[in-house]
Amino acid sequence: MAKRVVYSLMQMMAWSDRRRIATINSLSGFKSATLVGTSSPEHGDNLAVISSIVHLGANPPLMGMILRPPGDDSHTYHNLMSTKVCTFNHIHEGIVEKAHQTSARYPRGTSEFDAVGLTSEKHDDFIAPYVKESKIRIGLSLNDDTEKSDIELVNGCRMIVCKVEWIDIPEDSIATDGYVDLESTRGVAISGLDGYHTTSGIGRFSYAKVDKTSEKRTDFKQGW
Repeated sequence: MAKRVVYSLMQMMAWSDRRRIATINSLSGFKSATLVGTSSPEHGDNLAVISSIVHLGANPPLMGMILRPPGDDSHTYHNLMSTKVCTFNHIHEGIVEKAHQTSARYPRGTSEFDAVGLTSEKHDDFIAPYVKESKIRIGLSLNDDTEKSDIELVNGCRMIVCKVEWIDIPEDSIATDGYVDLESTRGVAISGLDGYHTTSGIGRFSYAKVDKTSEKRTDFKQGW
């Protein structure tokens, strides 16, 4: 049996910042790998890799993300507060290296699209750019309820809630019941700050009921 180790909060707080960040950021498990696209009338387009995207509801369709405490170099946050719109773009195997490079601290006015070699495109008159190379693209607006969309956490991070305005996805990735088969788009997941992973599907399981064993299907495009 593998040897185990237990760390107390006191021990963790005694670690270097780099060690503590690496460990704690990995504990939440695999996370979505997303490029967030924003734009500024003064400074142009911006692109940043974010691993804190979460589903918040379907009626209306809401998604959220956690952003670091906003400073002068928090371009994604300031652009979103200014224009009230952004895009979420799924990362796949073919663009992992370029996507990760967007986490570098490029100066204001430098487009990460140009810096890393990704293509910025716009959907109709939607201000925020999406990533042409991404397979799944989502356009969102800042939630109207600012009290809920701009929650400041204890550590100064911001919880941003956005409403889905449009989605652009490959038709052949949609199952008969509307489920989106992310694996068919070669989507990747993130662990910690710098670990990227491909996925291997186990199956879809039917709605769980107390008096019935769930049915398993290995065809992810077959709906229920």
